[in-house]
This record gives sequence, structure tokens and C-alpha cells, in this order.
Amino acid sequence: QVQLVESGGGLVQAGGSLRLSCAASRSLSSFNAMGWYRQAPGKQRELVATMIRDYMPNYADSVRGRFTASRDNANDTVWLQMSSLKPEDTAVYYCNARDFLSLVYWGQGTQVTVSS
Repeated sequence: QVQLVESGGGLVQAGGSLRLSCAASRSLSSFNAMGWYRQAPGKQRELVATMIRDYMPNYADSVRGRFTASRDNANDTVWLQMSSLKPEDTAVYYCNARDFLSLVYWGQGTQVTVSS
């Protein structure tokens, strides 16, 4: 059973920074890709960043230049460093993984709230 556990969410003022982590229950090398998504109230879940194996991350236009996704293979953890946060970034952030059988896994999410 694959488990993804997000942490690091919370309340932050606009312009501030926050770092999210996603701990995987097995080696990151067993996944084709890792990703971060977010979902705000009343909106559909949207892609924030993707990391395919060891390639450089891809970012949504709305976060490019402000967010940085990274992976720590030794600790089976992926990170999302968020800076210059805006109220529009308020959402539940989800960790995502896809394995070599094309199965997709999701974490339970962590709430990020950015005050104006």
C-alpha cells in the first residue's frame, strides 16, 4: 500500500513563505512522477508542479518564479517551497505520485491559507 503524507501547511501573511513536504511510504525511484496539486473552495483541483523522474520540474504559470519543487530521494520526500505568497494561493495542497504501472496515488492534503 502506497501512502503519501503532506505536512507544512498553515496560515501565512501575503508575501510570506511556506514549505510543504510530502513523505512517501516507499522509494521515490519506484514512481515515474511526483507532483503537487491544489484545490480552492468552489474550484477544481489544479496542477501546481510536476517532477518526472530526475528531470527539472514543470510549473503552472500562476506559480512559476515563486514556487520551487524538489525531491529528496534519500529520504523519500518531495518538497514545495512557496514564496511571495498571495491570497489566491489559498487552497488545500495535495501530493501526487504515479508508478510504473500508471497507478496514481494521492495524499490527504494540507491546508494553506494566505491572508491579505
